[in-house]
Amino acid sequence: MTNDYDTRDILRPLVFRLHEKVPAIVREVLLERGWTEFDQKEQDDADWNLYWRNSPFCMTDHHSIKPWQRLNHYPEAIRITRKDYLARHLKRMKGVYGSALYEFSPVAFIMPKDYVKFIAEYSKERQAGGRRSSYWICKPVDLSRGRGILIFQDVKDLAYDCTVIVQKYISNPLLISGYKLDLRLYVCVTSFCPLTIYTYEEGLVRFATEKFDLGSLDNVYAHLTNTSINKYGASYKKYKEGIGCGSKWTFSKFRSYLRIFGVDDMVLWQKINNIVILTLLAVTPLPVASNCFELFGFDILIDDKFKPWLLEVNYNPALCLDCSIDDTVKRKLLHDIVELLNYKQIDTFRHNLVAGIKAGRRQVPWSTTGESATKETLSLLTCQKVAKCTSASSVQPAIHKVAALTKKNARAHPRKTLTSQLREKMNMPKTSAKAETENKQRLGTGHSPQKSAQLSHQLPTPDFCNYKLTTCPYFISDKDQRPIPRVGDFVLIFPFNEAVLQASRDGTNIKSIIKEISKLMSSYHHNSRTQNKV
Repeated sequence: MTNDYDTRDILRPLVFRLHEKVPAIVREVLLERGWTEFDQKEQDDADWNLYWRNSPFCMTDHHSIKPWQRLNHYPEAIRITRKDYLARHLKRMKGVYGSALYEFSPVAFIMPKDYVKFIAEYSKERQAGGRRSSYWICKPVDLSRGRGILIFQDVKDLAYDCTVIVQKYISNPLLISGYKLDLRLYVCVTSFCPLTIYTYEEGLVRFATEKFDLGSLDNVYAHLTNTSINKYGASYKKYKEGIGCGSKWTFSKFRSYLRIFGVDDMVLWQKINNIVILTLLAVTPLPVASNCFELFGFDILIDDKFKPWLLEVNYNPALCLDCSIDDTVKRKLLHDIVELLNYKQIDTFRHNLVAGIKAGRRQVPWSTTGESATKETLSLLTCQKVAKCTSASSVQPAIHKVAALTKKNARAHPRKTLTSQLREKMNMPKTSAKAETENKQRLGTGHSPQKSAQLSHQLPTPDFCNYKLTTCPYFISDKDQRPIPRVGDFVLIFPFNEAVLQASRDGTNIKSIIKEISKLMSSYHHNSRTQNKV
């Protein structure tokens, strides 16, 4: 490498961009991985690889996405994260595909619109002979962290001043040492078309900090499991028999607890995975968008018959660290998310090359020189010769200038390297005389032909302006063009067989997918009955 090139630029790391109020742990993890943070004063608006924010992106952000970039939100993901929207979608799916599949969500009414329907259902249950009265829970549709929640038995106690959802309260929850619990399951969707879903094997079990008691419905520390509420309770830091201090376990500890008592936790998790898939099918497809992903927090409650119930789906699941268990789970979760984003050498090359061009630099984006370029790198470059990608069109003139520069300088150095052979195969378009002049000015007059020739061997020239983003999504394996089955603790749960893989391509054939899920559920029930007989 000659002295003309700045090695700090040659080995430039990936760049992350954070919006305000993003939890500090996101920055910490990316810095741990060797990334650098975007500097708006020093860098171009597009000079980043990952943009993370708490609020949705504008559609213009999705339309202008570059092949080397990722966004942490999918358009209109709020369709299942707002409680009233979720209730409507699940009710519609239940009507179309039957209650046998969509029986995992408690009966719900959206107030004030469904007030008459709720009163009818409430009265029906009150008048039913021999049945105990039902309990109900009222939640504001667009609030989180347990705010504004009311549990009641008598309709006279129902009060609200905004749009709320009223659901059947599950009054027989699974208890551990008398304490209520629920599961915070992390789900990452890397695409809605085709639908591609990963669940995280580790997660959080969240406990109420006072013992469950239906005789005290106004005691939030006995009925709500939100850490944002329980951490202010008197019992939060105290040792609780069977639970310990605080209010959280990991999934690993919970699985061990279930196995001690002979519970088949594999069947339980298969049922939970089905809930995730069926819920996401209810909003599929969302608007087509490339290179984005969505991390959801699914809240699952298990009753005393080990039936899982979906409580809600959270947008921007909390990543703050309230205890050591949070740090253990969430830090690795974020590391695995970055792995799931599957950045490749070609993505790094494109980003760094464009950044260098916009900054008016001569530096190459990595330290590969001459014949030291690997066959893997070359194959990554050549495989991108597909239909034109509009998202990269804004940098096409600049790339052509660099192509012309390397092509011109190659004549001064006749030795055929792997890079020069690749350049010839790519048949880059010719540039005008004006562009040649500009390239000479970029090089400067003080550089010798020998140094210019060295640059030509260090700078591969892939035609990534002809890269079609939708034909090579980041979550697809280069080996078999299928979603990667496992990344860290993220496990692919959809598509789960060849039939649903085909049904999710070229649009989503929900009817066919539902049939496959029904078959899968039937096999679970059969296996469960067989195990019980044994």
